[in-house]
Formats: sequence, structure tokens, C-alpha cells
Amino acid sequence: MDINIVHGKGDFIGGMCSINDESFLVLNKRKSIDQRLNILAIEFTKINLKNIYLSPILREFISNSQQGLF
Repeated sequence: MDINIVHGKGDFIGGMCSINDESFLVLNKRKSIDQRLNILAIEFTKINLKNIYLSPILREFISNSQQGLF
């Protein structure tokens, strides 16, 4: 999993994008921490994380986000 996380300011929500075969996850600094965490969780649900170690609390947060609990 090779994803560059970019923090920026502007009039955008954020999310995953790909430029020249590189993956970027863009987060808006102007959004609340809750909104930024939700963007991360939503985008991570689109990636196969089965063989990647994540702390149990992070894995649970992503799973709950996928089920619409957050």
C-alpha cells in the first residue's frame, strides 16, 4: 500500500485520487478532525487491508465507518 497523504487548505472535501500512477489521499486542514477521520476511514474501506497490519482500534473504526456507525 503506497499512498501519499497530503494536507491542504481550500474549498474541497478531500479523498483519494491518482496522478501519474501515484495514489494520494488529500485531506482538508480546514475541516474538523472528525470530518478528516471520516474521509480516511471511507477511503480505507475501498482498499484491501486484509494483509496489512492495523491496530485493532483503527480496524474497528474503519469497519464501523463502513457500516455507517460514525
